[in-house]
Amino acid sequence: MANIDCPFPPVDKCESVGRENQAVVADMDGTLLIGRSSFPYFALVAFEAGGILRLILLLLASPVAGILYYFISESAGIRVLIFATFAGMKVSSIESVARAVLPKFYSSDLHPETWRIFSSCGKKCVLTANPRIMVEPFLKEYLGADMVLGTEISTYKGRATGLVDGPGVLVGKNKADALKKNFEAESSPDIGIGDRRTDFAFMALCKESYLVPAAQEVQPVSLDRLPKPIVFHDGRLVQKPSPLMALLTILWIPIAFPLACLRIAAGALLPMSLVYYAFRALGVRVIIKGTPPPPAQKSSGQTGVLFVCSHRTLLDPIFLSAALGRPIPAVTYSLSRLSEIISPIKTVRLNRDRVKDSKMIKNLLQEGDLAICPEGTTCREPFLLRFSALFAELTDELVPVAMNNRMSMFHGTTARGWKGMDPFYFFMNPSPVYEVTFLNKLPQELTCGAGKPSHDVANYIQRMIASTLSYECTSFTRKDKYRALAGNDGTVSEKPKLAAANKIMGC
Repeated sequence: MANIDCPFPPVDKCESVGRENQAVVADMDGTLLIGRSSFPYFALVAFEAGGILRLILLLLASPVAGILYYFISESAGIRVLIFATFAGMKVSSIESVARAVLPKFYSSDLHPETWRIFSSCGKKCVLTANPRIMVEPFLKEYLGADMVLGTEISTYKGRATGLVDGPGVLVGKNKADALKKNFEAESSPDIGIGDRRTDFAFMALCKESYLVPAAQEVQPVSLDRLPKPIVFHDGRLVQKPSPLMALLTILWIPIAFPLACLRIAAGALLPMSLVYYAFRALGVRVIIKGTPPPPAQKSSGQTGVLFVCSHRTLLDPIFLSAALGRPIPAVTYSLSRLSEIISPIKTVRLNRDRVKDSKMIKNLLQEGDLAICPEGTTCREPFLLRFSALFAELTDELVPVAMNNRMSMFHGTTARGWKGMDPFYFFMNPSPVYEVTFLNKLPQELTCGAGKPSHDVANYIQRMIASTLSYECTSFTRKDKYRALAGNDGTVSEKPKLAAANKIMGC
């Protein structure tokens, strides 16, 4: 958009000092966010809540939406995206994706100049053509917005119809009318920020207005400047699905799933001493750092070593075993039956009963080495969750292991979907990487056997691993994660719904 005839100065001319008692109103795409296209966020909802077929439908509809947007009206183009994404979808599924998936992607695209002003004001309002149901959780919970005015979608019996409720898509005059309605009992907003001609109507109602210029190369706001850090997030897609990325994902999946099955078969059927080489031949890299301890010698009466691992995916113990060249049994908190069946190592479920679990772990250590992930659940971000202290009370033979991985297309974890697909999604990445770093065995004087409290031992190991990975320690737990993302305590059902199994690409 040419700004020669624009009646508003650029946003970098706006002072942000002394705005604590003022109200700001900002548009979203192209203003609060750097990106001017909302397609990637509709694509995330389509894939995460509707599956691969819904993403294909949205991708096919996007050229039509683009033509309508540029040659008819902005409103017409957005209506097409809303219909292709939401028609027939459960409202609860849309809300779940908006709460657990979208904030991660929105937060990585914040415009620095708009955020400088937005964050400095005492009252914050966002006006957007996007469906309010999509954007409100992020704007209110992570950016501290007091009011979100967006397009309202039509629903029927708990499902979206794909249509838009009155007054229609919030663009142009509709934005101005919504602003008048919600500020009618107060003075006009102090600051208005927009990025396109259709925002001029609401910007003219503000005491000061500023335009975010198009086609400016800016770096997004760093995540440490957000009022609230994003520790937990869900969803299968690693990258924001632009139209090109969405197309590549669709084309890759028919190749990726058979490849994942082959990789899983190699890990499950070959001797563990060969798995490292098989993975390497199949495009899975295992990077080993540090010096692992030798296996326990039963003949000398030596008990096994307890490998205390950070938890990135349910495959941590398998890649630990691949790095050691021998199978290491693992205790698990909650695992799907499918994952147990295809696992190449022995897995033993904890009972969540302290006495029973202690006895079971001690018996397993008598038989040999054992792996445990005391966080109890995975975390994708550079954080470590609180370590349960039980493991420290059961043995002094403790070897911390810093686990890390890299995925380019799919996340190998889920809180909302069926966990049985987790290993498949990890191995569906073109070239996934696992990094296994063995740290020094915990000195005897720092163990419970030397009189140290178990919580001190657990916290010390957590800090060791965090320092190795350059992660941050937190006190968050498994329950905190699942309550934030899925609204439950994270217990896996013994009989997952058949629908979830059938919809393998849209967990």
